[in-house]
Amino acid sequence: MEVKSTLQVVNEASLKWQKGVTDGQTIKALVGHADRPTDRIRTALATYEPGTVEALHWHPIEAFYFVISGHATVRNFEGEEFEVGPGSYIYAPPGIAGAHEWEVKESLQLLSVRASTESVRKMQFTVDKKTKRSYIDLDELARRGGISFKSHY
Repeated sequence: MEVKSTLQVVNEASLKWQKGVTDGQTIKALVGHADRPTDRIRTALATYEPGTVEALHWHPIEAFYFVISGHATVRNFEGEEFEVGPGSYIYAPPGIAGAHEWEVKESLQLLSVRASTESVRKMQFTVDKKTKRSYIDLDELARRGGISFKSHY
């Protein structure tokens, strides 16, 4: 039996920056994207300009962020604040209890790891801080393939 290597080695500098989901955010897709598919994880480098605020939101999947450089204030669902900088990491379990918000103080770069490559599971639901109700914009829902789900019947 012959076995061929499936190892991938990519120089991050050769990848292109793309617009992120929030104004002031850019990403470089590492693995788990169309050009470098994976089975279960999706990783990206993300940068945020100073002053960028990513509103309180949650995902139906786990998310892990490792801060490479810069500083931000991260808030949880209850409004508790955490100052993060190089070497800090944030783990957001799936569901509204894992909701988080970023307020970028100094140009921020982080490694983002998501626990799924399925677009419909990577949705981002915004949380209204007063009512605690969550919602997703119709355009975002359509972009993620969530307008119609496959029937299991």
